[in-house]
Amino acid sequence: MKRFLAPLILVAGLLGGWEIACRALAIPPYLLPAPSAIGAAFAESGPLLLSSAWATLSTALIALVIASVVACALALAVSLNSLLEDALRPIAVTLQVTPLVAIAPLVTIWAGIEHPGRAVTGLAAVVAFFPIFSGALTGLKAVDPDLGRLFDLYGATPWQRLVRLRLPSAVPALLEGHKVAAGLAVIGAVVAEFVAGSGGAQGLAWRILEAYNRLQTAKVFAALAALAVLGVAFNAAMEFAERRLLAVWRGR
Repeated sequence: MKRFLAPLILVAGLLGGWEIACRALAIPPYLLPAPSAIGAAFAESGPLLLSSAWATLSTALIALVIASVVACALALAVSLNSLLEDALRPIAVTLQVTPLVAIAPLVTIWAGIEHPGRAVTGLAAVVAFFPIFSGALTGLKAVDPDLGRLFDLYGATPWQRLVRLRLPSAVPALLEGHKVAAGLAVIGAVVAEFVAGSGGAQGLAWRILEAYNRLQTAKVFAALAALAVLGVAFNAAMEFAERRLLAVWRGR
């Protein structure tokens, strides 16, 4: 109970202090709305925010799947060829450190101005790529030396070593990489929609921009609250899946 009550009490206290400060200081609503005004805006725009949250989540999920397929395939190929690793790792690191806003115009042009959703999905996949690639490559190379020698002793083929030794050994690192990439995919989808969206991708970022341009600050906060709930729920789902899969992995 302490684990659940402590954050609830803290959040309630912060919201109460925020409400009292806004009323006592008569802060203009366009500058900083009170939590009650944000709650009213959230209730008023609930269906629209829900559909926008689903648009953002679906984009993040598609980007995560694309990043997972590409990153795992490349990590598998790289783990089997050290020369290929030397060639690909600098490119992967370059993608990781390049700001998303810098490549957004190019991706938007390549995807087509009339297809902003493709650009947003592609940019989110770029953000999610590196954690999965790094985790998969680290896991595939982190083989217990004693087990490796045991496989050598029994004359295991390269295919048997891959399927029965290297891939099972990589499971924890793969799951951790996907958990990190899931959060980054949501962030990437939102940032990509800010810089590459044109109204065609009606996600939460577009709701924030729409409310901001109209100085509807309460609706901006309502969209931010919806985004926070989405991110926390997505992260909790990934952590739950990780615990279950790791339990099965340890049991086997």
